[in-house]
Amino acid sequence: MKLGIVGLPQSGKSTVFAALTGKRGEKADAGYSRSDPRIATVTVFDDRIDFLSKIYKPKKSTYAKIEYLLPSQTPGTPSSKSEGGLWNQVRVCDTILHTVRNFEGPGGSPPTPEQDFWQLEEDMILNDLVVTEKRIERLELDRKRGKKPEKGEDSLLKSCHELLEKGEPLRNSPKLASDPALKGFTFLSAKPMLVIINNDDEDEALPEWNKKPESIEFMVVRGRLEMDIAAMSPDEAEEFLDAYHIQESALDRVIKGSYKALNRISFFTVISDEVKAWSITAGQPALEAAGTVHSDMKKGFIRAEVLSFEDLKTQGTFQEAKKAGLVRLEGKEYEVKDGDIINFRFNV
Repeated sequence: MKLGIVGLPQSGKSTVFAALTGKRGEKADAGYSRSDPRIATVTVFDDRIDFLSKIYKPKKSTYAKIEYLLPSQTPGTPSSKSEGGLWNQVRVCDTILHTVRNFEGPGGSPPTPEQDFWQLEEDMILNDLVVTEKRIERLELDRKRGKKPEKGEDSLLKSCHELLEKGEPLRNSPKLASDPALKGFTFLSAKPMLVIINNDDEDEALPEWNKKPESIEFMVVRGRLEMDIAAMSPDEAEEFLDAYHIQESALDRVIKGSYKALNRISFFTVISDEVKAWSITAGQPALEAAGTVHSDMKKGFIRAEVLSFEDLKTQGTFQEAKKAGLVRLEGKEYEVKDGDIINFRFNV
């Protein structure tokens, strides 16, 4: 899962990036240049992995990972356009973390979080509109040449164009935004978004807005403060978190928010002495979940042996859960649930 951090200049994107990676970030900046995005991978700690490791005693325990991407410049600004459109660096991301300044800027300039949000939001919409219009023009040209477009593509693009021309992001129409036929376009405004309000150290409140965007979660992060806390030892960090009434780190809050925005869940496998967490979209069938683990499991899928984490926790061991009839055999259409422990039976 990859999250792109965007925001206008002076919004504190780099500070938020540092707060979200801190000591838990595995930097991937080898050979980094100014034209490259900054990337860091963080571990998604999960108490359920710890519990499973105590029971199964594997040689290896593997948590899920999240990758954060910070574009080399601010997409949508004149400087970024001269570099060939750095929105392209964000297109590969699954979710957008839109950082908005809510603190006094250079020269004492007051924050305008609502105005700043809509400025970058409108640029994403305009960018998608241009992509849509170019593709519609290409389809029209192909049609004149006697080439038929992919079934349904024309009507889908026209629906996108109609929504974007009204100034609305594609995420406002979840069914349209998630249509598999549009996946290759990597529309920016179709991506789930989490808005990070970057406040001063002492400010815990969300600012009031006249016009809030639809279906987007807002989260306050005191960027400079939480960047410093992220670099501290656990004992030092605990003191500051308590002093500033921060119940969870910015990283853990953003992880929860991004999982919610993407409608993601975790299931677990115990294979070859390794307990491992896998992140998938909620409602995904067992066959697709098997393919997430290994293509051979999907190809030769027979059954999924399923035990819920809560049932294992209640019974204490896999054997006791099996005696209680809580271990089930499910087919390829079974919808995987959060916390399922799955052993895929397959034959290739």
